[in-house]
Amino acid sequence: QVQLVESGGGLVQAGGSLRLSCTASGSPFGIYGIGWYRQVPGKQRELVALSRDGFVTKFGDFVKGRFTVTRDNAKNTAYLQMDVLKPEDTAVYICYVDEAVVRQDHWGQGTQVTVVA
Repeated sequence: QVQLVESGGGLVQAGGSLRLSCTASGSPFGIYGIGWYRQVPGKQRELVALSRDGFVTKFGDFVKGRFTVTRDNAKNTAYLQMDVLKPEDTAVYICYVDEAVVRQDHWGQGTQVTVVA
């Protein structure tokens, strides 16, 4: 059973930075892709960033160069560095893992990010 442990959310002022992390464990196959989506009440879940093996990291259109993703494959961990945060970035950020071989999706519990003006 794949488990995802997320950390790093919180409250920050506009223009500030936060770093989220997501660690996956329990897969016998490893991770093909890892990233984040975000959810605001009343709106569709949207892609923030997704890193897949062999592909350039994909970002949501709203990111516009403000976020970066790094992976520590030895630890099955990814980090989302978010800079120049805006109030409209306020959302629950949810870790997503695409499990290798079986290509099964896994979702974390989510972590709240609140950006105040």
